[in-house]
Amino acid sequence: MNALAQLGMVSELPSNNQMSSSPSSSEERTDYFVEKDGMKFAGTHLLVDLWEARNLDDPAQIDRTLCEAAVTAGATILHSHFHHFSPNGGVSGVVVLAESHISIHTWPERDFAAVDIFMCGACDPHLAIPVMQRLFQAGRVVVDEQRRGRVG
Repeated sequence: MNALAQLGMVSELPSNNQMSSSPSSSEERTDYFVEKDGMKFAGTHLLVDLWEARNLDDPAQIDRTLCEAAVTAGATILHSHFHHFSPNGGVSGVVVLAESHISIHTWPERDFAAVDIFMCGACDPHLAIPVMQRLFQAGRVVVDEQRRGRVG
């Protein structure tokens, strides 16, 4: 069972012939841009470096953790996929969100993980960091924040 099923986040997606590429005339189109501190932008993009980290070689545990981090941040999970590399045991993967994504690339041999969190709408990507820090037990966390798609 994958992490989405364990969190109760699995839902049926419509088949291609049921999906609409544009809203009906009665629906209002929303762009989910954020307004904060007098600025309008698409979303917050965090680049998170986890140093002196542990638990970097178990794709299932990383999947569960990133899904929990997404839910904690207020995001809606659509899909997740992780790949385990050998012989070093690194993991690369992504949790695709309705509000964008969380991706990770780990280097267990260097005790390092690079995490990319991009969220739009009412989500707070900063809330995902403590969840990840709990699993990875990072001795040092470096965060770079960008506001993507700034208007004006």
